[in-house]
Amino acid sequence: MTDSSPPPSASSPLSLPVRTPGWGGKLLRGYSWWAVVLRSIFYVLLVVAVSIGAIQVLRIFSPHPSGPPAPRSLFLGEAVLALAALLAALLMSFLERQKMDAYGLPARLAFGKLFWQGVLAGLAEVFALVGLIAAGGGYSFGVVVLRGGEIARWACFWAVFMCLVGMFEEFLFRGYVQSTLGKRFGFWPAALVLSALFGAAHLSNKGESWVGAASVVVVGLVLCLTLARTGSLWFAVGLHASFNFGQTFVFSVPDSGVVFPGHLSSAWLHGPAWLTGGSVGPEGSLFSFLTMGLLAYAIHRIYPRKTESAPRA
Repeated sequence: MTDSSPPPSASSPLSLPVRTPGWGGKLLRGYSWWAVVLRSIFYVLLVVAVSIGAIQVLRIFSPHPSGPPAPRSLFLGEAVLALAALLAALLMSFLERQKMDAYGLPARLAFGKLFWQGVLAGLAEVFALVGLIAAGGGYSFGVVVLRGGEIARWACFWAVFMCLVGMFEEFLFRGYVQSTLGKRFGFWPAALVLSALFGAAHLSNKGESWVGAASVVVVGLVLCLTLARTGSLWFAVGLHASFNFGQTFVFSVPDSGVVFPGHLSSAWLHGPAWLTGGSVGPEGSLFSFLTMGLLAYAIHRIYPRKTESAPRA
């Protein structure tokens, strides 16, 4: 007669205990509301800390005189911000045991087809917006103020600079935090809150207004739509960069209330603020809501809805 003793039961001292995650595991990899909120706050604080530290180091080795920042300082500052957003996410991916691609900027798609489609969309929108303002008598191109090689140098500078702006702002507002909050609260509730914060952040720009900030909120929601439909932020980065490039360099108008040097012409806006956007620039025009609505409809038609309820951004 063979020994057919049953295997140890779950309560047997020979069985391995079931390990439940401690508070650290719940914080770093859980999806309770407090865990995702604390991780999002921690990420933002990391970005701020890395940015401040890097900028202080740059000031030590490359001090700049008082007054408006020079183009080199602008460029280095924006590069630091973009790098800080990515490095902070890299640390979070290690702590959460996730791939960086999960946060919306997969390296394999960097500056690929989606990015260039976004560039075309951004240029189409800014040309349509300024065209409507000009048709209403609110924009004049003026004369070209750059000469020869200056045009190419400034065009390259602003193209790369605006790509950095796009990467930083898109990843900060629609990358790690959107992904983390979206998995707990849903994609669109998170998108609405973050787009509202995106608009509020622009109020710190000199010359910005409440209408301009409201327009930025709508822009944020449309950019979230591109993330939902493409599953990637690269389209949004391209759109963001080319729209800002069109305002700053091509049409030489204020960008979210900021007038940058090195623009192409002596253009100016004239007429009521509802038409031109006033000190905000074209983003503050009521026509901006129209062009963004048309762009959202085009994205809805061109990029079909995904089967998932929310993208794993």
